[in-house]
Amino acid sequence: MNIYIITGASKGIGKALAEELLKDDSNHVVGVSRTCSIKHPNYRHQPLDFSDVEAVEHNLQKIFLPYPEAQKLVLVNNAGVLGDIGYVGEDMPNERFEFVFDVNVIVPAMLMNTFLQVYQQQPAKKVVVNVSSGAGKYPVDGWASYCASKAAIDMLSQTVQLEQDNRASNVKVFSLSPGVVDTSMQGQIREIDASRFSTVEKFRQYKANNELASPEEVARKMVHFLHNSDNYKEVIVSVRDMP
Repeated sequence: MNIYIITGASKGIGKALAEELLKDDSNHVVGVSRTCSIKHPNYRHQPLDFSDVEAVEHNLQKIFLPYPEAQKLVLVNNAGVLGDIGYVGEDMPNERFEFVFDVNVIVPAMLMNTFLQVYQQQPAKKVVVNVSSGAGKYPVDGWASYCASKAAIDMLSQTVQLEQDNRASNVKVFSLSPGVVDTSMQGQIREIDASRFSTVEKFRQYKANNELASPEEVARKMVHFLHNSDNYKEVIVSVRDMP
């Protein structure tokens, strides 16, 4: 039995990944999201709003149940928000930075910390995948909070992998960029005025030219990656580089 804990599993990449994994009867998926959109005997939904950090803290034990029979334990921190797009210092509410970092960094760090604590004594193979973005590697005007949050996820993942290596725990930690995917976030991006995001037209062209990957295509590549994670030595990985 393999256990996959996936955040943001109600739509987009998270839902597609859960559905792809559930095609194999040996996989059980725990979906952590505000709403439930999957019905399957091997699927368990844990409702949670990641913008409420206190509620997340109080409900962690409901996510990470004991799985003594598990051969593989995987946490996929997929949930994320783009936040407000606009230039810092120009009508950008301070609290919106907190919102983006809570959802994109603080809660994934809490989940990873708890995952490693709860399952550290289990012999099952353990893998953590933090979904990042190319925006964490280069600046995009108007996306300051999102870019910074994804850069933080990259470094968090690298540091935790270093710690696991030092402990010889055999835990694998990755920060995975899915590429440009046809999700609701992309729809949000295309609606932004160019005065707040100078390269918005490029993203509109991605859609117009059918250059966006589907969530299902990305999910298939992610499942293949999860099945072959031992072959990857670097923490920072990209779906675009996967077969």
